[in-house]
Amino acid sequence: MNRRAAGGRGRLVPSDRPGGEKAHGPFWSEPGALLEHVPVAVFGIDDDNLVCYWGPGARDLFGYDSAAVLSKPGAVLFPDASQGASDSCTLLVERGRTLGYWRGRLAARHRDGTVFDCGFRVFPMTGAGESSVVMGLASRSDELDRVKTNLAFLDALFETCPIGLVMLDQDLRYVHLNQALADMDGLPIEEHLGRPVDEIMITSDGGEYQRMLRSVAAGGLPVVGTLVGMRTRGRRDRDQVRSVSFFPLSQAVGTPPGVGGLLVDVTDREQAMLEATAGRQRLALLDRAAARIGTTLDMNLTAQELVETAVPDFSDGAVVEVVEWMDEAEVFDPALPLFTRRIASGTILPPPATELVSGVETVSYPPGSVIHDMLRTGRPISAVVDEDFVARTVIIEARARLLADSGLAFILVAPLIARGTVQGLAMFGRSAARPAFTEEDLSLASELASRAALCLDNARLYSRVQDIALTLQRALLPSALATSPYVEIAHRYVPGSHITEVGGDWYDVIGLPGDRVVLVVGDVMGHGVPAAASMGRLRITAKALARHDHEPGHLLAELDACAQEAGIELATCLYIVYDPTTGRARIASAGHPPPLVLHRDGSVETIDDVLGVPLGVGGSPFGTTEIELPENATLALYTDGLIEARSRDIEAGLDALRDELGRASGPLEATADRILTSLLPDPPTDDTVLVLARVHRVPQGDRAPRQ
Repeated sequence: MNRRAAGGRGRLVPSDRPGGEKAHGPFWSEPGALLEHVPVAVFGIDDDNLVCYWGPGARDLFGYDSAAVLSKPGAVLFPDASQGASDSCTLLVERGRTLGYWRGRLAARHRDGTVFDCGFRVFPMTGAGESSVVMGLASRSDELDRVKTNLAFLDALFETCPIGLVMLDQDLRYVHLNQALADMDGLPIEEHLGRPVDEIMITSDGGEYQRMLRSVAAGGLPVVGTLVGMRTRGRRDRDQVRSVSFFPLSQAVGTPPGVGGLLVDVTDREQAMLEATAGRQRLALLDRAAARIGTTLDMNLTAQELVETAVPDFSDGAVVEVVEWMDEAEVFDPALPLFTRRIASGTILPPPATELVSGVETVSYPPGSVIHDMLRTGRPISAVVDEDFVARTVIIEARARLLADSGLAFILVAPLIARGTVQGLAMFGRSAARPAFTEEDLSLASELASRAALCLDNARLYSRVQDIALTLQRALLPSALATSPYVEIAHRYVPGSHITEVGGDWYDVIGLPGDRVVLVVGDVMGHGVPAAASMGRLRITAKALARHDHEPGHLLAELDACAQEAGIELATCLYIVYDPTTGRARIASAGHPPPLVLHRDGSVETIDDVLGVPLGVGGSPFGTTEIELPENATLALYTDGLIEARSRDIEAGLDALRDELGRASGPLEATADRILTSLLPDPPTDDTVLVLARVHRVPQGDRAPRQ
């Protein structure tokens, strides 16, 4: 391995330090490393004293290509070789296996026959099964003397520091490693072998570490003294910085190459890097919170989004609770118990932690609890879960036992405050396998809680307005429709999904003298409380005007004037008066979708010559159309929510309604349900009204003379 091949000084991810000095990125190369100055041969000898690993530096030092030396006796490297054996090679392997680490000088032989003084360092490595390999590092003695100081440092490093040694195959799976690396990772050697590196090492560098290893495995240049921030599967609670050096290795003939490496834990020296890594992780968590929390105006979903953002990256478990205030003006009294409602929870810990976080809906905290302390100060508080914490926080003995047995060792409680009002609290918990919450964690929890609190308050306010609008709408819709022996009615009102606000759809059935029946449907454009209020005003006005027996066109003109006076800018209405004595219906429309008539033969007729302009526009008269309805004909009145959708235009929706109505048979109630099921999306995106009226005529003998 020559000086250039040993990996230069170029930084992989440059950044700036104060004062113009270049700072390291996720990892960088240390200047002055030993391998930058001394060509080092790396080779391996197996249990049969055959060469099984051969690095590029070994080729330069001994003159053999890998194909010429792999699977050959190690004796070929020494001048005392005879018939495939060498006392020097035997000594080298025996010292490496019995002493664990041995260094010394021996005479070595180049392929061209030149004999030179060589310094060796050998150590054993455990492989799969019971196989072992003695790894050797060799350099010319004159080169070693030239860097005597660096060699002394290397010796001290091997003897006093936990240097990890590893061999990986081309797929970056562990083939060999020493106990020092296993201790560093917090896992036994056996749990490494055969597993990919990314199953053991956890990095937050966007995959840069894996890309570096793949490059070396593919025969790229070695890397030397590169610093990497990480955690391991065996030490999830400990941030580490390691100085790593990797170089390609040729293995036995016919197999793919691999990677050799040396890893040194330099965490204490690189504490600043750990802090920067932790800072990046906190920023990444906040970025995820901004993207994930508040995607809907549903309080429970918003709270669950906060829990899923925190677990498991920030904590092992979390709950969100809202405070059950008597009213908004209530002032928190630390001398009184506090009652909350748990609306979201989650944990990665095994039972009984699952039951602890999700087993209750209403929670009571006694005066003097940590939650009281948090609300009194308005700031996050962390605590150790000990006997005192349990006694102060949990009233019910069974719940106290669950908390004590849950595995939670640390608790952090943050208030959910929005617009000056305490909405509730977010509680995060960690097991003893993770570090206690720090001041930085308190700040992070405060930021998470603040973002979630605003989203929760928006959802709360939206739910309140939605409840008001729904209550108003239900109060203004008819509670009972007029009945008639000559008109069968099936009516449906389907509100839009919770994502949309309530609309202004309405309908009514009104009885008139002479057994006549009024069918009316309407739709005020817009949503929310204004639309519901406008709908109620138009429905009540239409009912009052109908009692005066106006012609349909005249009634709509009066309703139009009412709409203009009330500031209702756009509303539609369809008004039909059916006379069972004559079998005729008089119809007027203010921009409403046309009524449909289902005849007994299954044909469907569209009454589309009664369009008119919407209410509130003004300046246009409303005409009246008269049609004859045969016995058992069915009228269909509806609003545009039934026929209009994002995936189809109105004409396609109207065709679909005609098809469904044409297949109608049997009771109207079943027909109404089938039409809605077939045409409406799930969930519905807009309010929808459907009124089906099957008409009959007064028998000839029962007809009274018209006064």
